[in-house]
Amino acid sequence: MEPLLTLLAVTALLLLIGALGVRGLRRLPAALRGGLSAMFLLTGVSHFAGMRAEMIGMVPDTLPAPELIVTLTGIAELAGAIGLLIPRLSLIAAAALTLLLVVMFPANVSYALSGAPLPWYDQLLWRTLMQAVYIAAGVVVTLERYHAWRASRRPQRAAAVGHADGARSEAVS
Repeated sequence: MEPLLTLLAVTALLLLIGALGVRGLRRLPAALRGGLSAMFLLTGVSHFAGMRAEMIGMVPDTLPAPELIVTLTGIAELAGAIGLLIPRLSLIAAAALTLLLVVMFPANVSYALSGAPLPWYDQLLWRTLMQAVYIAAGVVVTLERYHAWRASRRPQRAAAVGHADGARSEAVS
């Protein structure tokens, strides 16, 4: 539940800051990027402190080396959280974190169906709904970053095409 609350609270705070005049935070994708970064910072740290044993227990028995898997996913989440805040890395970070959410979902299902006593928010329905929110946020940020990347490349591509056309017309003359 803490990751969802972190995502929602930080996103709302950033939208409020945007409404108060910070232009770069006025749009939902920018605020979501900050919210996702905070969420993954929280969950990434949890892979090493506080919830490590629980996370190791969530790894399905069919996978080898649960400790290593938890360590690697923790590193990926921390790196992705930082990458979301660096414009040149934010597209790849958003896409990779969204993919990580999809890949890790079966472990969440396995945990929810394990028969272990779980709080209501870790039951399958609620866990699935929360995961859908995380994935949707990741998709929104990934698409926004992709469109920003494409827009930044248009002037370069137009210049390259214009240069190539100019070279071709000189060769024909």
